Amino acid sequence: MTETIHIGDLSIQVTKKDIKHVHLSVHPPDGRVTLVAPTATRLEVALAYAISRLSWIRQQQRKLKNQARETPRQFIERESHYFWGRRYLMTVLHRDAKPCVTLDHKRITLIWLKVVK
Repeated sequence: MTETIHIGDLSIQVTKKDIKHVHLSVHPPDGRVTLVAPTATRLEVALAYAISRLSWIRQQQRKLKNQARETPRQFIERESHYFWGRRYLMTVLHRDAKPCVTLDHKRITLIWLKVVK
C-alpha cells in the first residue's frame, strides 16, 4: 500500500510493509524521498516522523544536487566507456547494416546505421 504525503514542496512516498522499523531514504539523482513504515503505522505518525527528519532530508538532497555527475555520452570516436569495471575505447563505424556492438580486449565497436539525407 503506497501513499504520498506532502510537506511544503516536498513529496514523500509512504509504503507500508510487514517490517519492524521505519526506513527513510533519499534517492539519487533527483533527491526523491521514500519512507517505508510498519503496516500498523498511521499516516499521521509517518508524517510526524518525516517532519522530525526534515533537516536531514534537505541536507541529503543538497548533497545529491552538488554531487558531480558523469557527462552525457556523445558516441564519438575514441570515447571511453566502462564495462564490468574495465575501460574500453569506442570505435564508431557508419554502415548500411543492422546496428550492433562488439567487444574485444581493448575496444568497443559500434556499428551505426548510416543516415541518408
